[in-house]
Amino acid sequence: MNADFCDRLRDALLRTGYDADGVVGVLGGAAHAALGRGEPELAARASADAGDLGVLIRLFLLGSAEPRERVRAALAPLDVDDALAAGLLRPADDGVRAGLDLRPHGDDDGSWWVLADLDSDQLGGPVPADHVLGVGHASLSLIRATSRRPVGSLLDLGTGNGVQALHASRHADRITATDVSARALDLAGATFRLNGLDVELLRGEWFAPVARRRFDQIVCNPPFVVGPPRVDYVYRDSGLAGDDASALVVRQLPAFLTEGGVGQLLASWLHVDGEDWADRVTRWLPAETDAWFVQRDVADPGLYVGTWLRDAGLDPRSAEGRAKASAWLDWFAENRVAGVGFGFVTLRRRSGVTPTIVCEDLRQAFDDPLGPEAAGWLDRVDWLRDNGSRLLETVFTVPDTVVLERVDSPSDDGWSTTVRRLHRVDGPGWQHELDELATALLAGCRGHLPLEDLLGLLAAGHGQPEGALTEAALPVVRELVRHGMLTPVEQA
Repeated sequence: MNADFCDRLRDALLRTGYDADGVVGVLGGAAHAALGRGEPELAARASADAGDLGVLIRLFLLGSAEPRERVRAALAPLDVDDALAAGLLRPADDGVRAGLDLRPHGDDDGSWWVLADLDSDQLGGPVPADHVLGVGHASLSLIRATSRRPVGSLLDLGTGNGVQALHASRHADRITATDVSARALDLAGATFRLNGLDVELLRGEWFAPVARRRFDQIVCNPPFVVGPPRVDYVYRDSGLAGDDASALVVRQLPAFLTEGGVGQLLASWLHVDGEDWADRVTRWLPAETDAWFVQRDVADPGLYVGTWLRDAGLDPRSAEGRAKASAWLDWFAENRVAGVGFGFVTLRRRSGVTPTIVCEDLRQAFDDPLGPEAAGWLDRVDWLRDNGSRLLETVFTVPDTVVLERVDSPSDDGWSTTVRRLHRVDGPGWQHELDELATALLAGCRGHLPLEDLLGLLAAGHGQPEGALTEAALPVVRELVRHGMLTPVEQA
């Protein structure tokens, strides 16, 4: 799709109002939600009287065949024959159907259009090996997990349909997008032209296209599916065994960052019998790299295999599905795989300092996006690095977003507190269980006295040796600072 084609298509989409707000406006909340669940009938009814916009909704979002004349009117000034030749449309007995997935995708500041291949439902069978995935749950989760602070240069490694680069255009001056798949680059290029964005496109494996270059930020949604070393589908399979694809990206990415630059990616890791997952992923890291691994889910091997078979449109009950499942499960068994972890990784290049490496299990439900939290986490790591020797001199306060939960149980003297749990009600919803002394210490963190004075008062009031109390308190204080549950007054 050349620039002229994309210009005419953009004119049609703007004229009809085929954008995120326009689609929701026609469908309404209930029909839009039903469509997201794979239930198209409400959307079909809601779009029936919506003119040209309704035609585009049925054509591209519902996968319906539409009469050629209606499509001609809806796509003007783009000619239907040109759209058929470019593969945007495909012929059908009763008119034309979508040949590509073209849908609006928006954020709080506006809307774009994303081009991708049709999924297995619309194709009526398994997708081809070079299938370019649409905006799925993994893409959306990485979007929400990415820091949006302004940067000069950004690399979207393995761009796919280009959606990460679209969001990057809000905060990056220059964007480079790479992919090993020629088809992915063709569709991503069309997506960028359609949205009027200037993005450098390079083809090649992993970091080879940007050798000897560095970027202020790197985002990556790699082919992270783990299992035997094969490539059934380019968008999800790397050809590397197990979790080696995630390991490769984590190991190599920091070398392509500027000093202080940040990389953020989705990753998967094996849970192997007798091995801690945190030890496994930590071994991937190069020197001088701050790292935050967040585990969001752990899948049972059987469930994992069935999920990815269905993702590609394969019936796990078919002969082909059973054969692939058998080989996959055999590989898991041979490699003592008890589960597959999935989550987000934030990396930062930091030369000449001792790196901070944290692996956390955050499988609880939370709504806040992780991107701002990742940026804040790095800020707090920097503060601890710069001020770790002066913690006792620091005045702290507990933010308003932090609350204390108590669980009391009956006792001979009435009610006795058995659990004291600190909650942060925003971000990823961190929780920390505290003992009585830690609870009393935090009660004193009201922005007036330095930590050293509070510990002295606490020791005197509870008959504890101040030195031992201080030694026990400092690791807890560092953890609470890193989690944004205790704030230095100078940052308040």
